[in-house]
Amino acid sequence: MDFNLGDKIISKKQHPCGGNIWTVVRTGADFKIKCDTCGRVVMLDRLDFEKIVKKKL
Repeated sequence: MDFNLGDKIISKKQHPCGGNIWTVVRTGADFKIKCDTCGRVVMLDRLDFEKIVKKKL
């Protein structure tokens, strides 16, 4: 799957705040995503990021 800045994704597991919708903030070898519910920013490598993505909105 191809991801760009500003894309919204739905993760397989919920974040502890209860949200599962994230916004892609950085792409490349690593991905930085921001929780739309609480604003927490998480950085993941490409392999881990592709594992958690359930669906692209």
